[in-house]
Amino acid sequence: MAIAQAQAQARTRTRIFSGVKPTGHLTLGNYLGAVRRWVQEDQHGADALFSVVDLHALTVEHDPARLRRLSRQAATLMLASGLDPDRCTLFVQSHVDEHARLSYLMECTATDGEMRRMIQYKEKTARERAGGGSVRLSLLTYPALMAADILAYGTDEVPVGDDQAQHVELARVLAQRFNQRYGAVFTVPRMTRPPVAARVMDLQDPTSKMGKSHAETAGIVYLLDEEDTVRRKVMRAVTDSGSEVVYDREVQPGVANLLEILAACMDGADGTDGKAPEELAGEYSSYGALKKDTAEAVVELLRPIRARHAELCADPSYVDGVLRAGAERARGLARPRVDAAYEAVGLLPSAG
Repeated sequence: MAIAQAQAQARTRTRIFSGVKPTGHLTLGNYLGAVRRWVQEDQHGADALFSVVDLHALTVEHDPARLRRLSRQAATLMLASGLDPDRCTLFVQSHVDEHARLSYLMECTATDGEMRRMIQYKEKTARERAGGGSVRLSLLTYPALMAADILAYGTDEVPVGDDQAQHVELARVLAQRFNQRYGAVFTVPRMTRPPVAARVMDLQDPTSKMGKSHAETAGIVYLLDEEDTVRRKVMRAVTDSGSEVVYDREVQPGVANLLEILAACMDGADGTDGKAPEELAGEYSSYGALKKDTAEAVVELLRPIRARHAELCADPSYVDGVLRAGAERARGLARPRVDAAYEAVGLLPSAG
């Protein structure tokens, strides 16, 4: 029986894979858009694997010491946010060799045209060349590594935002193409879209996503920001002309962003489903009051995460143990499928 079919029949729960790239400090956008869903839903209802995808951070200029710090910080924050190693698998990508092994097979399955059509590659290349710079080859080929991340585990579902949808679609295409050429080795994954507040925008530029790698940080709330810093950033958020609080992404993107953040922070905070941004808009007559309530909601949301992060930093051996055990389980899941892929394409099995 083909490995994809056999392993799918052997498990009873949907398998999910998702990851965080350690190119900057994790933000409120990372938490509301992804990590909170992993904590509240995915680790309970699925066989979930979450990875610090550090190999992806090598596609751009980086400081090695900073990369190590950010990788550890990301893993620690994921635990501080509520990921439970008894319910999910948390590991660092580079600790599992199968990612790099399978990435090359994905490069051999993809075409040059498919890689060059990736929107992120085109945008980043244009920015670098406009400044007189160049890009690394790995920036072009890293969608093959992302496909390997997903396919190595027989992943059924990949929860992603709009910015990564094209890459997941490529993983689906590569899985189907490989299976047609060499036999049914890979599960073809499904893409799932997170609910509202999956795309938190920059407080100073509400038309741009709140990104952890941005050079300008005034509009970015980091999970480890001090409370006064959070309040200051939210209170200085760009709003819009006029004074009426209306939820309209096109006309009032700044106000809409604040309303969405407030709604997301309130959702489930008291055991209820919270209120929709449209409903919250009707409760405010001024931007100032909206900013104040949003700032306090964000502070309350992040307070327990910061406290738990401090506890985990005081016990580094615990984090090391979680990552070691996670890598061991991930390796055990990935190796049979990657070995089968190597055999399927005609490579001799190792004598070792």
